[in-house]
Amino acid sequence: MILRLALLLLAFAASGCVYKIDIQQGNYVTQDLVDRLKPGMTKAEVKGILGTPLLTDAFHADRWDYFFSNKPHRMQEERARVSIFFKDEKLVEVQGSGPAPGTSPARSAPETPRPTPGR
Repeated sequence: MILRLALLLLAFAASGCVYKIDIQQGNYVTQDLVDRLKPGMTKAEVKGILGTPLLTDAFHADRWDYFFSNKPHRMQEERARVSIFFKDEKLVEVQGSGPAPGTSPARSAPETPRPTPGR
């Protein structure tokens, strides 16, 4: 009986120690990388900065889409989408939505000063 209780307590304690890996998908495109893009760049230059796009559409060859999502263990999921538009094989527009990876509000918010006791 004591052995069963000890095994049950050990199993209960070990169940809280399960490690879950982060699930990252897509291209890790940060705001710094997007800021390096300039109008008039070629597709090869854009690919050199951002990497191969996650999605290319055969019907819209002048649009590349980069998606990123990361689900850190026990934290809120980060998502970002950046669309690159070309005309005559040259960069003309960059559009994006969502926080840039690694700059979510929870990580980039400035710390608020704590009040000093007695003042």
